[in-house]
Amino acid sequence: MENNPIFFADGADPKMLEAYKKAKETFKYFWREQSWEYRRIIPGLNVSCVKVAFSQEDPESEYPIVEQMWINDIDFDGDYVKGYLINEPNELTNVEVGDYVEIPLNEISDWLFAITPTQKKPKGLSKLFSSYSTPNPKTYGGFTIQKMRADMSDSERRDHDAAWQLDFGDFNDIEIVNEQKDHPENLIEHPMSKNMKESFVTFLNEYPAELTNTDENGFTLLHRETIAGNLSSVEILLKSGADKNVKTNRGKTALDYAKQLN
Repeated sequence: MENNPIFFADGADPKMLEAYKKAKETFKYFWREQSWEYRRIIPGLNVSCVKVAFSQEDPESEYPIVEQMWINDIDFDGDYVKGYLINEPNELTNVEVGDYVEIPLNEISDWLFAITPTQKKPKGLSKLFSSYSTPNPKTYGGFTIQKMRADMSDSERRDHDAAWQLDFGDFNDIEIVNEQKDHPENLIEHPMSKNMKESFVTFLNEYPAELTNTDENGFTLLHRETIAGNLSSVEILLKSGADKNVKTNRGKTALDYAKQLN
């Protein structure tokens, strides 16, 4: 993504401001997918990144220089989004590719992940006459990108999508979870969370100390699974005796994060 061309947009456009708002409200779906990606043996995401506004004072203007750029290798603790800058700044001199940043969730401007769709192979003789090509990964999120695509001509949109080498689909129909149309229940819970219920119970039976262990920031497994939005895991932890009153070093319970992230 470092070599992608620069696309300019009016950050004060009401529709762009609405895109920022939607990105913040739905970030929990991004993190849910990303948290499961970190547990997969075989990676499932082709792209996974968050957009952040970087700025610095402009000595020739009363207004600061602002550039929206992407970070990846995302981590999230319920309050702060963390990652590494993957774009080369256009004008800014106070940041560079590879810089590590931590920003409050309410300051992100977009998120995006992409997954290569599963192909269905033709049956019978038809497969003898078929040529297979891997489709571009399908995107989820990308609210600011879709706003910009909506303002483009058809040819500009094709050039934009070709530069990203991703399938952005219809800018009027933005999906936020994988297979959302075929499986709308995925909006409620990630399928891996449901599929891992039995093995999670077994894990807790074998390692009961995980119910009470806390990390250096005071987070328990209940905190982490709550922040990830894993309903089945949270239910199992509570039934297994996890203490819902434990607070992190910032003084927050798992319930505080559940409310905070809606």
